[in-house]
Amino acid sequence: MLRLAALHDDLAAIGLDSWRVLDGLLREKTAETAHGKLPEWRAILERLPACEPTAMRLDGPAVSVGPELTGEERATARELLLRLLPWRKGPFTIGGVQIDSEWRSDWKWERVASAISPLDGRAVLDVGCGNGYYALRMRGAGARAVIGIDPTLLYVVQFRAIAHWMRPEPVHVLPLRLHELPPEARAFDTVFSMGVLYHQRSPEAHLRQLRNALRPGGELVLETLILPGTGPAALAIEGRYARMRNVWLLPTLALLESWLCDAGFTSVRTADVSETTTAEQRRTEWMPFESLAEALDPADSARTIEGWPAPRRALLVALD
Repeated sequence: MLRLAALHDDLAAIGLDSWRVLDGLLREKTAETAHGKLPEWRAILERLPACEPTAMRLDGPAVSVGPELTGEERATARELLLRLLPWRKGPFTIGGVQIDSEWRSDWKWERVASAISPLDGRAVLDVGCGNGYYALRMRGAGARAVIGIDPTLLYVVQFRAIAHWMRPEPVHVLPLRLHELPPEARAFDTVFSMGVLYHQRSPEAHLRQLRNALRPGGELVLETLILPGTGPAALAIEGRYARMRNVWLLPTLALLESWLCDAGFTSVRTADVSETTTAEQRRTEWMPFESLAEALDPADSARTIEGWPAPRRALLVALD
């Protein structure tokens, strides 16, 4: 499911041949016993209609792969892909099947792409990559190799479903957490951490780990929730935040910039601050569960249902 031989080749090309030590862990994480639904998901992948992966577009709002399926094959593909929900990130067009994901991830990518160094020829690490939407957009922007990591096995399966319609590309989604990578890689030209920091009990340790993955002079792209305010402060979250579990701490922008400097980053700049709206994150057929609208106070959209400040996201770019 992970194309280990191709992974080895792509890692060797960016100086990470030593990462073969991950093979055992990767096999463990994708073993039949790793998740109760994995046998069902494998069966879905095996039933996807065969096709020649001749058409592919990775530089448009919707990542588009595979030729246009028609008739029974398209209906079968749609039914099988729906069985892999929730589709959080997208949109995708797969064999002509349009996947309207919960997030309009293309909107975030527009904000990101205009703020970062060009990705042409760069080796990229995408931490918390989900189903690979952004990783594929990075490849579409010219990255020579993209290694995505995310511990959620369903997202790895979704990526394999997308890749079923693709010709081989140096893009991989691996079921790993950042701390499980070999330490001090210092190999990536650009490292992305988007929507990850607020899930860390120790955000400052996460930032140091991100820096350890960057080559000297490399670029970190950090996107995360922040707390309104001008001074260096943080809000410790008790219980849930916007119905999300495992949100631990929301820093102000000033504190976040200070953390980055303390972690050893230089030239820290804030590229964007945006309120998350229900147009960008919403319930769809492909993610039919509670979304942002259900997470906001119906009487005051500036507050979450729990009474915290509503989601506001900052995009920062920093150099090693």
